[in-house]
Amino acid sequence: MSLKFAASLSRRVLLLVTLSSAPLAAFGQAVGTPPAPSATESVAIPAAALPPTSDVAVEKGLELESLGRWADAVAHYEQALRDNPGDRRLEWRFDVARLHSCLERRYADASFVETLRTIDARSSLDLHAELLSKIESHYVVDPPWTKLSRRGAHAMLVAARDPLFQRQHGVRPTDAQIEALRQELNDRLLSIGEVRNAREALRIAADLSSLGETRIGAPASAWTMEFVSAAAGGLDTYSAFLTPGQLRDVYSQIEGNFVGLGVELKADNGALLIVRVIPGSPAERAGMKAGDRITAVDGQQTASLSTDEAASLLTGEEGSFAFVTVVTKDATAGETDDLAYLAAKPQAAAGGQARTLRVRREHVEVPSIEDARICDADYGVAYMRIPVFQKSTSRDVETALWDLHRQNMRSLVIDLRGNPGGLLTSAVELVDKFVTQGNIVSTRGRSDGEDFDYRAHQAGTWRVPLVVLIDGDSASASEIFAAAIRDSRRGSIVGARSFGKGSVQGIFPMAHSGAGIRLTTAKFYSPLGKAISDVGVSPDVPVRTLAQGAEAAKHVAGFRGAPEAKASENDAALARAVEVARQQMAMRQ
Repeated sequence: MSLKFAASLSRRVLLLVTLSSAPLAAFGQAVGTPPAPSATESVAIPAAALPPTSDVAVEKGLELESLGRWADAVAHYEQALRDNPGDRRLEWRFDVARLHSCLERRYADASFVETLRTIDARSSLDLHAELLSKIESHYVVDPPWTKLSRRGAHAMLVAARDPLFQRQHGVRPTDAQIEALRQELNDRLLSIGEVRNAREALRIAADLSSLGETRIGAPASAWTMEFVSAAAGGLDTYSAFLTPGQLRDVYSQIEGNFVGLGVELKADNGALLIVRVIPGSPAERAGMKAGDRITAVDGQQTASLSTDEAASLLTGEEGSFAFVTVVTKDATAGETDDLAYLAAKPQAAAGGQARTLRVRREHVEVPSIEDARICDADYGVAYMRIPVFQKSTSRDVETALWDLHRQNMRSLVIDLRGNPGGLLTSAVELVDKFVTQGNIVSTRGRSDGEDFDYRAHQAGTWRVPLVVLIDGDSASASEIFAAAIRDSRRGSIVGARSFGKGSVQGIFPMAHSGAGIRLTTAKFYSPLGKAISDVGVSPDVPVRTLAQGAEAAKHVAGFRGAPEAKASENDAALARAVEVARQQMAMRQ
């Protein structure tokens, strides 16, 4: 039994994993910059198959790679591919960066390190067999077994070169040993040819893991775990192996309960960019704001650490303190693309003045909705922001709607900007509050068990006119909601085209090691049968200049006639949404 989770998680290197209560990894210190990627790092992919490295986007990505900034490289390549879809060189470098970044994340995760300590060769192969079985049974299309096997071999080479892997397993291979391993992996894969099923993929992983132990010295179980991660991550950008700690974080995100500072982060020029601060959290009380950059934790510069090493320093026991150096961006500061300079001078990346904050780690309740209030009393326009679709969203929205109804709500603006998604069922339940009948969303997968049509029920439907705010970071479950409102002609969509993540992931716990897998099991389609993948939801009312979704909550208070009105008007999308809501009310009179 899996949990259907429709969220675009890959765009943010860290969602709320910094709120984990898991202990720190044993190696939070800097381990040095990995060497620049070499032309010999590929496995079974002829160099002639890829175009020359001439694109500016590729060159910038390679510079990030040479600095060991793998999470930044992932984010860079992902954006570059949105601007240049189908570019094979970008796709290849994106996957290379993902392999490196994924290894960093796992080896900075104490729960994974504990798994490595306790798992033997047989158990690691059992885990891999279970993972391959779930892929074979549930993945949305026929699994690309040959690609996954080659990716696993490539992950072995990445691991062999990585200082974290070497340090954990007490090995220090020479360049000649790694090159010999690369050539032998290449020869074996080419001799095998096509991999036809999960059984053959498992046999290859067992064979090559033994080879890694013989040639480099790390235990076969460590190499098999690289195949485990590479197989899950090689399916698409949303499927992934989940360490025990990551699996707990996913469940915590769904429940909305964490221990930590209360911030959402992503990698940014050697720093950790604060994407969102949870209202009422320790981070908010300490004065941290969205747009700030964390450049040091407990005196350690983030530029000298991997993103996940830096983030892991923020985790800890409830009641303990983190000393966080935060830089607020100075709008007047100049900008530079010199990545080496920014790595050496992290404050320059933020362009502001640093301050060190003492922040207590606490239990944080992540609200399902934010700033539900009447923002225009004259027209009865209400507003609420939904930052993520979690287990309590439907119940909390219902409570807020009745409260707004008592305040004379006559129309409603729902802000989904920056909402990366969440539970599929939560999005369906929310649509059902506003649509009386018909289809809400359809899911279609490779197996019949993934084909489902979610339909609306008339009972309990709210008739209030709707305006839905979206932007380029509104994804997955957010797009399900927006597309259903659009297709049913239930309201107006305002803002910018959404992200275009039209797939559903199942969260499958594994019987071995307490780990799990996030696996794409289906594609979803709007009520009119329109695909969302790579297309997104286009607004009825486009707005070219958008304030960040996280800023909307701050701006919306007392839109009409209150002291904050001028600030609100700086949020062009919100102002336009309120205008559309007023027009809806005028047409009804």
